[in-house]
Amino acid sequence: MITTTMHSEESGRGSSYLPRKRHLENPTEEQSKRSRLYHPRDQYQNTNSVIPHGWLDCPRFGHEIASIIIPSKVPLSESYNDYLPPDKRYTFKQLLTNGKRNKLGLVIDLTNTTRYYNPSTELKREGIKYVKIRCSGRDSVPDNVSVNTFVHEVNQFERNNFSKKSVLVHCTHGHNRTGFMVVHYLMRSRPLMSVTQALKTFNDARPPGIYKADYIDALYSFYHETKPESTLCPQTPEWKRMSENESLSLSPRVPSSVEEEVIVKKMSNDDVLGDEIPYGQEKCYQEFCYKMMNVKMEGRVQFPGSHPVSLDREGFQLLRQRYYYATWKADGTRYMMLLTREGCFLIDRNFRFRRVQMRFPCRPHEPRVHDYTLLDGEMVVDNFLDGQGKPCQARRYLVYDMVAVNGQSVSELPFSERWSVIDREVIRPRNDEKQKKVTTNINGYRYEMEPFGVRIKAFCLLSSVEKKVFNELIPSLSHESDGIILQGWDDPYVYQRNEGLFKWKFLDTIDFLFEVGRDGRYMLFLLDNGRNRLMEGHKVEFRGDGWDEAVSYSGKLLECFWDKEDRVWVPMRVRVDKSQPNGMKTFRGVMKSINDDITKEVLLEEIKEIIRLPMYVERIRVDTQAAERRRHGNRKGL
Repeated sequence: MITTTMHSEESGRGSSYLPRKRHLENPTEEQSKRSRLYHPRDQYQNTNSVIPHGWLDCPRFGHEIASIIIPSKVPLSESYNDYLPPDKRYTFKQLLTNGKRNKLGLVIDLTNTTRYYNPSTELKREGIKYVKIRCSGRDSVPDNVSVNTFVHEVNQFERNNFSKKSVLVHCTHGHNRTGFMVVHYLMRSRPLMSVTQALKTFNDARPPGIYKADYIDALYSFYHETKPESTLCPQTPEWKRMSENESLSLSPRVPSSVEEEVIVKKMSNDDVLGDEIPYGQEKCYQEFCYKMMNVKMEGRVQFPGSHPVSLDREGFQLLRQRYYYATWKADGTRYMMLLTREGCFLIDRNFRFRRVQMRFPCRPHEPRVHDYTLLDGEMVVDNFLDGQGKPCQARRYLVYDMVAVNGQSVSELPFSERWSVIDREVIRPRNDEKQKKVTTNINGYRYEMEPFGVRIKAFCLLSSVEKKVFNELIPSLSHESDGIILQGWDDPYVYQRNEGLFKWKFLDTIDFLFEVGRDGRYMLFLLDNGRNRLMEGHKVEFRGDGWDEAVSYSGKLLECFWDKEDRVWVPMRVRVDKSQPNGMKTFRGVMKSINDDITKEVLLEEIKEIIRLPMYVERIRVDTQAAERRRHGNRKGL
């Protein structure tokens, strides 16, 4: 959570409370001296005047990291000076008067309180930007959303830092939370750096570095790296050990002998993946997507991915005029995916971005990761049996198109070339590194820890639809398929609705907004010119087990198929991956497909006629020979 307001105390029984009485019964000489001079008991009635435990002897700040970040303990306002010896005071005023007035441009505060200083009076009047990211610390590492916010703030500042100013980052003591965030920044701004190297960079700049083992373990786990056996957690500093002896005990931990119950959640296509990112970062990425498609970003932004249309009899005419390939249509969740050096981002139908930790190396002669590569595909959940016959699940992202590679648009290239670029530039380098055919993975990155696998989607000659797609591919899938896709082999990538990209489904469906009126009437709505339009005369009927009372689905999107005999819409599932119903244009297309009654048998008969056309005969012959040469080359290891 980001805020600049000042209204609350640090939550929990934090490190700023008085020592227990039992520690004051037989104090050391040094403890007695500090209590008498700087910690009079009667002045602790106001918790806003409490000095954080361990703060007094904690070093003020470390060396600059990456020529921009200064790790620091929290500076205290001058209102604390009466409780501190002169040589222990540390304020922003001191920082600014000791040569850092022209050096400091941004302060990022990671503490979970606002009592230490007032940014309005101490920073903003000096023209220094202040960002508050509340991190509780103590027994938990900063959450992923906070990390995304931190990295974005530093990156934004760095891009516009023409005056070469620095970022002061502080938690209470400037070690664990601060170090955790700085390591994340280093890992995302320098993708070839390992966690071990990033930790050492911080440790050298701010000795002893991160000294909480769970923070270090969390970093290795997050970036899917194997923690070297030689990695040792630094000892807790003396100033911190002494303060912990004086402080209230932390919340009790569960003894290691107590086993926690592990709950394995069943995967579904409706699961939300990844972590939110800041609005400013999302806005920049949205603009990039539109730019790569040569579309102006005006008004309300919408998911830019290419949408297929339902195949009708008019569509068969286009199949005769253009050269098409086919693939199966997975019953999964549509995502575009943006690969940057700062991370991998899933883009949902609402055009929202969420970060997932994935690795996409470029080809071996380019020792770097993909930066601004935009893919299109769908997420599926594969269900299968392991070697012992036990049911298992795994997520997989099926890539079927590409818009940009490393900042260069490929949207105008024919689909056949885009598909080849996906395989050559994205899939092969990643698979070669996973299978250790190349030595680019020098950091011990563990692909098996990623949230999902990645595979390029296979496309088949139109002449192979019956044998290859219907009879071999679809029956062998570990996930559901609800039809096929017909893709123009020479077509460019088309923004949103693509009249030349066809889908044929076993059951034609529409996504309606369902509402229950005050009179109990069931109502279906579609989107018409930006507004929900009631579909008068269209009825809905809930069937089968698994459906609750209809009123519980009021206000939700329902995917429905058309029962021709009863002339009603029958709900199949709730669409949680979308925020709006289908539009009227999509509805008309689906109804035309339904009325044209294109069954599987009709589809296959039409395709048999189409592939007899001279254009198809010649190109199928050429493509078949090229595929044979590729297979022969692969067998020879070329």
